[in-house]
Amino acid sequence: MPYKPIDDYGVIGDLYTVALVGTDGSIDWCCLPHFDSPGIFNAILDDDRGGRFRIHSVGDGTTRQLYHPDTNVLMTYFTGRDGVVLIEDFMPLEGSQAGPEGRHSPRIVRRVTGVRGTKRMRLECLPAFDYARAGHRVVPTESGVAFRPDSGLALGLAVPDGCPVDVTDRGAVTAEFDVAAGRTFTFVAGLVDDRTGPLARLDEDAGRGLMEDTLAFWKKWLGGCTYKGRWREMVQRSVLTLKLMTFAPTGAIVAAPTCSLPETLGGSRNWDYRYTWMRDAAFTVYAFMRVGLTYEAEQFMRWVEARASELEGDDIPAIMYRLDGGHIIGEEPLDHLDGYRGSKPVRVGNNAHHQLQLDIFGELMDSVYLYNKYGSPISYDFWTHLRRLLDWVAHNWRSADEGIWEVRGGRQQFVFSKLMSWVALDRGLRLADKRSFPANRDVWLRERDAIYEAIMERGWNPRRRAFVQYFDSDVVDAANLLMPLVFFIAPRDPRMLSTIDAVLNDLTQDGMVQRYDVDEAASDGLEGQEEGSFSMCTFWLVEALTRAGRLDEARFIFERMLGHSNHLGLYSEEIGAAGEALGNFPQAFTHLSLISAAYNLDRALGTGV
Repeated sequence: MPYKPIDDYGVIGDLYTVALVGTDGSIDWCCLPHFDSPGIFNAILDDDRGGRFRIHSVGDGTTRQLYHPDTNVLMTYFTGRDGVVLIEDFMPLEGSQAGPEGRHSPRIVRRVTGVRGTKRMRLECLPAFDYARAGHRVVPTESGVAFRPDSGLALGLAVPDGCPVDVTDRGAVTAEFDVAAGRTFTFVAGLVDDRTGPLARLDEDAGRGLMEDTLAFWKKWLGGCTYKGRWREMVQRSVLTLKLMTFAPTGAIVAAPTCSLPETLGGSRNWDYRYTWMRDAAFTVYAFMRVGLTYEAEQFMRWVEARASELEGDDIPAIMYRLDGGHIIGEEPLDHLDGYRGSKPVRVGNNAHHQLQLDIFGELMDSVYLYNKYGSPISYDFWTHLRRLLDWVAHNWRSADEGIWEVRGGRQQFVFSKLMSWVALDRGLRLADKRSFPANRDVWLRERDAIYEAIMERGWNPRRRAFVQYFDSDVVDAANLLMPLVFFIAPRDPRMLSTIDAVLNDLTQDGMVQRYDVDEAASDGLEGQEEGSFSMCTFWLVEALTRAGRLDEARFIFERMLGHSNHLGLYSEEIGAAGEALGNFPQAFTHLSLISAAYNLDRALGTGV
């Protein structure tokens, strides 16, 4: 079975992990029990040996996929002349509660219901434990089977009465069954061990009741979203997607729930995004608070405070963390996996965790400032940790670093890193004055102003008429579109207007924005320079145009960008030259920037249509 396009997937989850469900009814990615656990279904990274859980119709037909309105319960219809069958996929939110001894026990529930006629369906379930590195045996149980690996938890599969299964030589379980109109078959997959016993079977009533509870949870949760403006459905889908990528115990959000989906087909830019970046803090807090979801902002802020409080001496925050706050392992190539459409290497872990990226201090302080302003006042103890970090920024902002794009070809004096160092000190000064906190105001003020002048003198290129990627260069970088968004420069300042024009001229094709010109920019240390447009950069351009008063341009680009989501309103990291999704999917930063762009553009357009 060939690889599907990346945007042919929907996503379901239980606030601990997710599963990607293809339009063909195949679950091709799922890590259990958590986002960053080893993969059990990995077919998106190796079609042959990666493992999948597929339910599909036998014979010809068409499929279509949509969500139950205002929820993360996915519906896939299989339609043919012989009939119509609906598969409803979800992960019960009762799974977001810890099981025995605090252990989490996620379940995937798949309800197969006949809508019209009688249709033959086929089930194929072949897990591939530990990213297909561990073998398993199949053991019959009273409710179905258990796939037992050589070590660790087993995967249980509960099948309905009257649905006999076969076991193949590869250790897969298969079954074929006829689904008549009005009949429902409910299948359940989840982790089991000797203490929990076999996975419980769900009859039709129990399966329906569990789904109704899950639908009710999502609808009630989304009811807290206060956004009522234009593009409401897209904003709400982005909000629901971000919630799916939230780790319930800590409130941290994964950058994406997948790893090693390529930025270029056949290339080596394949990264593990199943962690949370400090950089996401300001954007997450801003997006959630703008649409009324203050609890989520508060939960994430607690996570940020916990990371700051762990630092001692001259320690500074890591740029990324595991979802529980632990440090990330180094990269490990999985050479036995083919990679999505041959894109190698497949990587788990992320070596960028040890990089110096000065911009994270700006995002951290902006998130704290926004939360203190629109949420709850921060504590003095939290402030003491922040004050020490701000002192560090004041003494170290002149250092070269790897920057927001996490280059691996050597450090540079990146303008965006200086910009966000300015933001860190500026927000620190504002917060200290607002709350009358003790602070090294004279030092912070002096260094904040020094950063400003350095950016204006060395980060501005008079010939290019644009702010550039690093000091004294002539490379345009889309990250500088954030300058007016963080109040560094007036949105209609001539320098900013010409920078926007430079991005439009040099980095924008058909309304989509590349992060920089890979032929001109600082080397990222990797072969294969070609890459697609960055979806979040396009939304940054929309915001910059909006604040500059260029509303017709902003709206046109925004509407065009909405057309590049997949059939469910989900975005990957990048969009390729042919409009295909590239990179990890779905990507939190893209959905965060969509919410912000929609909010500000709708407000600028006013009440008229």
